[in-house]
Amino acid sequence: MNATRLPRLHVITDTRTGAPLRDPLDVVAAALAAGARLIQVRTEDHHTDRAAFDLAAAVTARCAEYGALCLVNDRVHVAQAVGAGGVHLGADDLPVDAARRILPAGAVIGGTCREPEAARAARRAGATYLGVGPVWGTATKTGLPEPIGLDGLAAVCAAVDLPVIAIGGIDAERARRCREAGAYGVAVVSAVAAASDPGAATAELLAAIGDTPPPDLLRGTGAR
Repeated sequence: MNATRLPRLHVITDTRTGAPLRDPLDVVAAALAAGARLIQVRTEDHHTDRAAFDLAAAVTARCAEYGALCLVNDRVHVAQAVGAGGVHLGADDLPVDAARRILPAGAVIGGTCREPEAARAARRAGATYLGVGPVWGTATKTGLPEPIGLDGLAAVCAAVDLPVIAIGGIDAERARRCREAGAYGVAVVSAVAAASDPGAATAELLAAIGDTPPPDLLRGTGAR
């Protein structure tokens, strides 16, 4: 999948315990109806493989109704089991080149990095795109390193010819600034999952990054 086909907005599910959130599937449904075309299923470490499988299977099925792409965070075997379009891998997950060897040839594989040399290494390993951040501080994931800021984001963007997806503390206004810094797109959790209207928040983000889909793609099952 090249940059012209990879959606610019990556909506990530929020399954944190105790977070004041609605059902992840309701958020996914609203985001897809508003035009999101990539959902990343991220389950917390304490969730069992069965729980991750059940959520990923449901999201994959819902994405199929809209011609959207479903990625699974971390758990390559779950992505394989549900027939997802690919995975997003962090520093402590299966290496990108290992995942590339076992996933189908057309699988989308995102690699996490925060500086140019790591970005170049991920490209050599076979990453489809790079998740770069956190650009700003965020409370949706613990144990993260210090934010890299827009300058750090721009440095990674300049280092590789892969699509760079910025992540970390991003809302619509910050999404615009990430695009100005060279990012291909953005990934968000709370900006959609914690919004009072997830569909409206999705539409605002899509407009901010210039990825508003054609009207005929907003109708659902005919979106192929």
